[in-house]
Amino acid sequence: MSSTGLGQKIRDLAKDKKALILAHNYQPKEIQDIADVCGDSLELAKIAKDNSAEVIVFCGVYFMAEAAAILSPQKKVILPDLSAGCPLADSIQVEDLFSLKKRYPRAKVVTYINSTATLKAVSDVICTSSNAIQIVNKLEGDEIIFLPDKNLASFVQRFTNKKIIPWKGFCPTHENFTLDKALEVKRKYPEAVLIVHPECRFEVVDQATEALSTGQMTNFVKGLKTKEVIVGTESDMINQLQIVAPHLNYLPAANNFICPDMKKISLEKLYQALKNLSPIVTVDFEIAKRAKRALDQMLLLSKKK
Repeated sequence: MSSTGLGQKIRDLAKDKKALILAHNYQPKEIQDIADVCGDSLELAKIAKDNSAEVIVFCGVYFMAEAAAILSPQKKVILPDLSAGCPLADSIQVEDLFSLKKRYPRAKVVTYINSTATLKAVSDVICTSSNAIQIVNKLEGDEIIFLPDKNLASFVQRFTNKKIIPWKGFCPTHENFTLDKALEVKRKYPEAVLIVHPECRFEVVDQATEALSTGQMTNFVKGLKTKEVIVGTESDMINQLQIVAPHLNYLPAANNFICPDMKKISLEKLYQALKNLSPIVTVDFEIAKRAKRALDQMLLLSKKK
């Protein structure tokens, strides 16, 4: 069956099942094209909580589907491939956080949404790359344990007087974009704007025009006059940028800027997941209750005033 034919079957099934298809900006283009909504972690977390659909099909990775299940316990949350994980989320265990808490007993715990439900459950508040600075600065206390991404922690430290205590985790896809690669692509396209994700290395961020979440990137390019934009994040982010600002020429910062886990969901897996309403992602009730408090705190603190 052609991708067009399969896409129509998916749309018909989603309507029959009263399902909402959410896709992260790093999903393959054919998944983004079929989704009801594409966005970053914060956008999708809000939509998962506030929509009236009975079923949420999350095209992303496991921690994202977990967050949707936590925020919408009355809904059925489907992840088409349960093996779609996140090395960053897996880089820390709850015991590691407890050890940090012993060393810094007065510190508040801010945990990046790229984390397990178990870690969220023992955190004070969750953040995303788009609201991390705002949340850290709004939170009471002068010491912040920031988990699990060391590069995002370094980025946040630039915008706060609070002491950021980082974990050593990182996103392998963003970590692989080195300073040498950044300088090379800037030499190749000297007139281009370089935008990077704050999960990139701090020395790469120093070379960028702007460090932005994926949602912030879509807003940023709308007002650009420069014709060429080097995109320093997962390559399929370019799909969304082309939609909002098609007049620009987008250049991937590196040929291997690809998250393998984000590529595990295919149209066929999405179709089967809708057809069978499985695999279902569930979270233990007590863990979900505690994690929801931290997620709700994120949604509260990330509101603009």
